[in-house]
Amino acid sequence: MRETSPSIYDMGLDKNPANHVPLTPLSHIERTAFVFPDQPSVVHGGRSWVWRETLQRCRRLASALRKLGVGKNDTVSVVLNNTPEMYECHFGVPGAGAVLNTINTRLDAQTVAFILEHAEARVLITDREYAPVVSEALKLLHRPSLIVIDVDDPEYTGPGERLGRMDYEALLATGDPSEPFTLPGDEWDAISLSYTSGTTGNPKGVVYHHRGAFLGALGHNVSWGMPTHSVYLWTLPMFHCNGWVFPWVMAANAGLNVCLRQIAADAIWERIRTHRVTHYCGAPIVHKLIAEAPASLREGVTHTVKALCGGAPPPQTVLEAMEKIGFDLIQGYGLTETYGASMMSPKKPGYDDLPMVDKVMLAGRQGVPSHVLEDAAVLDPLTLEPCPLDGESMGEVMMRGNFVMKGYLKNPQATRDAFEGGWFHSGDLAVAMPDGYVKIRDRSKDIIISGGENISSIEVENAIYAHPAVNIVAVVAAPDEKWGETPAAFIELRPGMEATEEDIIRHCRDHLAGFKIPRRIIFDEIPRTSTGKIQKYMLRDRVGSLASFE
Repeated sequence: MRETSPSIYDMGLDKNPANHVPLTPLSHIERTAFVFPDQPSVVHGGRSWVWRETLQRCRRLASALRKLGVGKNDTVSVVLNNTPEMYECHFGVPGAGAVLNTINTRLDAQTVAFILEHAEARVLITDREYAPVVSEALKLLHRPSLIVIDVDDPEYTGPGERLGRMDYEALLATGDPSEPFTLPGDEWDAISLSYTSGTTGNPKGVVYHHRGAFLGALGHNVSWGMPTHSVYLWTLPMFHCNGWVFPWVMAANAGLNVCLRQIAADAIWERIRTHRVTHYCGAPIVHKLIAEAPASLREGVTHTVKALCGGAPPPQTVLEAMEKIGFDLIQGYGLTETYGASMMSPKKPGYDDLPMVDKVMLAGRQGVPSHVLEDAAVLDPLTLEPCPLDGESMGEVMMRGNFVMKGYLKNPQATRDAFEGGWFHSGDLAVAMPDGYVKIRDRSKDIIISGGENISSIEVENAIYAHPAVNIVAVVAAPDEKWGETPAAFIELRPGMEATEEDIIRHCRDHLAGFKIPRRIIFDEIPRTSTGKIQKYMLRDRVGSLASFE
């Protein structure tokens, strides 16, 4: 056996400050402000900046936070919309050496209080719009030293009091724009903290590192083929997985961030037209809202817009609608634990010449790993052996690489469970197609097992979406004495259209095997998160309670 003595490449070739620097996305904004100082960076209503100014504001924020006593590994929490202040926090907070905690703006006071306490927040930056919830959360806290800073966005004219010691602009005024960022000593240092939805108890805190954020910014530019100076519309909340790392993507891209405080079809189309938006991201419901907007709103938009869909597989109707308006939509896939969209489904040569039915089939796949994710595979959850590339053998999607979280904050057991066997376990069930692309079948908890047969809720939903009167549908398992469980479909109808339970059942018979047809049809509003994801756990609770009274 050969001795493991040092080789010629192990001697005198050590790391040093000249050849090794910890990776951080803070370097992206520094470079862009140096190379393209006068290139537009952020626009929001009547306010706009160039990259030189945005860097100065981010440095001011970092400097001001340091003066408040914020330092390495301190948590700065924010409850903000997609505004310039939120964008600046993605650089100013880590630039102070701290960790950015973006909080979902639709959470209740008790959950906000839990997050602030669990994250041990030192500073809270909050938009005036959320004063009612935040003020209640502050009353529940046991952190008297928490410093609260208010954001008073000129684009917001609604109610909401100020809760803090000063507003955001006053805070910036105390900072020094020439003071450099505090760079991480190790690229494994935490850069941000995001909380999962907490559908089964308290949410878990997902910790990202500087290395993943840096590489993700470059990887998305390559994986999505974004040209320099792209124009990105903020339809995806920046609080959701740090906007799938697109704040850092756009700094590396030297592009323009078009802020959007609230999702509305007219506001979206106005910004696409005015700023010639080239890219945006969102859940299927956002793309549906855009594609089904009145033709009058789309007037004057003649350029191609690239869209990335995530959060849930887009139904066929959405894919077809996007194709008809000329938008270039691809599917993305990931989880909070993988920085958002860590897989994409790039289109291969010849795609544009295919029939619509084939395009829809291909576009609905979750795809392959992005350039940053080392590997993503469909594995047998028990043996961790790869499933055959046959489009039939179902396994669990598992990932590993630089685009996977550090772990769950203050939850070592959950972290160990998530990384068992050297893979991150997604909990999503999928098949691998012959060309290696992954196709999600369902969440493991959303598979309906009826009489021993597995039923994909996604398959049933896609069939129901084909009904012309259906706007939104969500299928969950309902208890059944005979079969164990059967599908139950919650449906929102399109405005001005009607359908009965019998209409939906009759439609399903033309598209599904008999055992897959829902035994219960419920016409009602479907609960969704602020990112457009359907909250199926609430629907499962509802059918469970309904069943208990039958």
